[in-house]
Amino acid sequence: MTHTHANLVGSLWMVAGMALFAIEDALIKAAAQGLPMSQILVIFGAGGATIFAGLAKAQGLALFPEEAKAPAVRVRVFFEVFGRLFYFLALALTPLSSATVILQATPLVVVGAAALVFGETVGWRRWVAIGIGLAGVVVIVRPGGDSFSVLSLLAVAGMLGFAGRDLASRAAPAGLSTILLGLYGFLTVIAAGGFYAIYEQRAFVLPEGSSGLALGAAIVTGVFAYTALMKAMRTGEVSAVTPFRYTRLLFGVALGVLAFGESIDGATWLGCGLIVLSGLFIMLRGKVAAR
Repeated sequence: MTHTHANLVGSLWMVAGMALFAIEDALIKAAAQGLPMSQILVIFGAGGATIFAGLAKAQGLALFPEEAKAPAVRVRVFFEVFGRLFYFLALALTPLSSATVILQATPLVVVGAAALVFGETVGWRRWVAIGIGLAGVVVIVRPGGDSFSVLSLLAVAGMLGFAGRDLASRAAPAGLSTILLGLYGFLTVIAAGGFYAIYEQRAFVLPEGSSGLALGAAIVTGVFAYTALMKAMRTGEVSAVTPFRYTRLLFGVALGVLAFGESIDGATWLGCGLIVLSGLFIMLRGKVAAR
């Protein structure tokens, strides 16, 4: 397979993965209309963990090898719990479109934090781009404005949790396969649900009707989305495939408008543009610096 063909296939896998992740978000939001969020987290995590555990056993992998005890893995678990909990709450309580847009700032935070934590070189141009992208988040959240809602900070907290998870993943032992990392990720969702159940104080109910179907579909969709993402990252060049992560924004906004009747105002579009353009610029600068 030529580089051009591999990049094309990888890009298609990435677009498919982002579409599936957006659908998963919409299904979680739909399920939250009839089920306690703590129950959604527990069932979603258990379903995904069961599937990934099955895949790991089918490949003869030990579910909890010695590498899983590494400090970086423990840090990753903490941030995964934090990110999953607050992002799922954002999906349930805020517009899908705005939560999706804010999530796209994750790579900006990862690049900036990598410079501080791992000593990676980040030139002034990329620092400016990071600042502009984060300003886009502020534009969307609009603190101090008449339309500001403290609930919008849920998506920001979720985004920061995912950024911490991604940073910890860089430091995780190379011997841990992506399947095992996927397993641990879904196990942390169960933990997040357990923690939130203590706060939520709502009894679990039998999943049925549209909420039950939505949750079941979300589990299956999430596994396929993760698989497509791994296919994308392993097929094409990272620099060619990664920019297509931003297609998740298009799918998320479209589902928010079509499925939930959300409206997108000018400030959200402006913030969206700042985040995406900053992210693409950082990727371009990173590619140039690597030459």
